[in-house]
Amino acid sequence: MPIITGGCLCGQVRIAVRGEPTRIGICHCTDCRQESGSAFTYFAVWPAEQFETRGETSAYSGRSFCSRCGSRLYSANDKEAEIKLGSLHDAPTGLWPTYELWVKRREPWLPPISGAEQYDEDRT
Repeated sequence: MPIITGGCLCGQVRIAVRGEPTRIGICHCTDCRQESGSAFTYFAVWPAEQFETRGETSAYSGRSFCSRCGSRLYSANDKEAEIKLGSLHDAPTGLWPTYELWVKRREPWLPPISGAEQYDEDRT
């Protein structure tokens, strides 16, 4: 299985995932915009057993970030790990979003991702 690595800006926290993600998305919701400080969040989800991390993190509302430099990194639970793809070492990642969430909040100058499913709000 391929291993994809990443980490925070200062190098204190390192992450790794094995294999292919179960899904890849972009979210334009208010929480993701505020958490990322950008117009959207670009992420992928892996099964929890394929995710590893080392280094000291802090968390807010389930979102983990480096306690030293503040880089936003992941959200994880017993089932899955959602990785902020901007934290990966290799760019471009080659990971293409298959869906977009909260497109009703997408900036008008951002076109829809070609071939990605579009959801006005969540995927429910």
